[in-house]
Amino acid sequence: MDLGIVAQQVFNGLMLGVIYSMIAVGFSLFFGVLDVIKFSHGDVVTLGSFSALGAAGVSGALFALPPALALLAGLSAAVGAGALAGIVIGRVLVIPLRGAPSINVLLATLMAGTVLREAIRLGVPNGGNPKPFPALLPSGMIKAGSFSVGIDSVIILCAGLLLVVGTHLLVTRTRFGLSIRAVAQDDEVARLAGIDQQRVVLGTFALGSGLAAFAGCMLGLYYREISFNMGVLLGIIGFASAVVGGLGSLIGPIIGGFLFAGVQTLVVVAMPISSAYRDVVAFAVIIILIALFPTGMIAEQRSDRV
Repeated sequence: MDLGIVAQQVFNGLMLGVIYSMIAVGFSLFFGVLDVIKFSHGDVVTLGSFSALGAAGVSGALFALPPALALLAGLSAAVGAGALAGIVIGRVLVIPLRGAPSINVLLATLMAGTVLREAIRLGVPNGGNPKPFPALLPSGMIKAGSFSVGIDSVIILCAGLLLVVGTHLLVTRTRFGLSIRAVAQDDEVARLAGIDQQRVVLGTFALGSGLAAFAGCMLGLYYREISFNMGVLLGIIGFASAVVGGLGSLIGPIIGGFLFAGVQTLVVVAMPISSAYRDVVAFAVIIILIALFPTGMIAEQRSDRV
């Protein structure tokens, strides 16, 4: 087998892994602080990609900004829209339903995701069709034998890895992260210690949703095309990655995201003519792993949540 092609697929797997991890970490953060599953999370990914497309397109057309500044505008719009959506969903839907059965929260966030998705489809001109995403990163190729990768892809991968590491440091090394972990472990004790629980919960929803929106922008830059329903499958993959890695922990979802992408990549490398079945095989592997590790590969311990 050509090692260059294998290296190419490994790189593609890392790209997908970092994107899945960013989405899965959000699921784990929400579950950690409130024991809820926010099923609108995948549609926040879509919101981020369309916000980035709109901001980059408008700023480029009206102000003739260079690509780097248009990209900055797009990223800012994506993260801002995602964080705002997370705060609104958390404040309007999740916190008021905290004492209700968990199925109510699940249904409410599922409906919120449908509202977001349909609003994008109906609000964007010709929104039912895929949209081209502008090339805002430097072009050019890095080649070594049969291995070749775009400079833009390398930048996207490095940015995603930095963001995943930065999120881990934020949660484990900062005062805000300490507040998140305190609320996740015992919200009553955290409240007695003077921590504003609602502010921490909304901050966590903003953080997790902002990460998902950033991932949506990365997907647009990588595939150069976005669609209004792209978040449906991505949300399921992110949730599956979080569950198999260990819902409630921070490292587990990252491992789960790279595991899912690794299985997809292995299917493409081992069975090129059957690459269309990569999601089928990956989900089958996830089902087997969930049966083997019912509480996730990184089993949650209450004292170590998030």
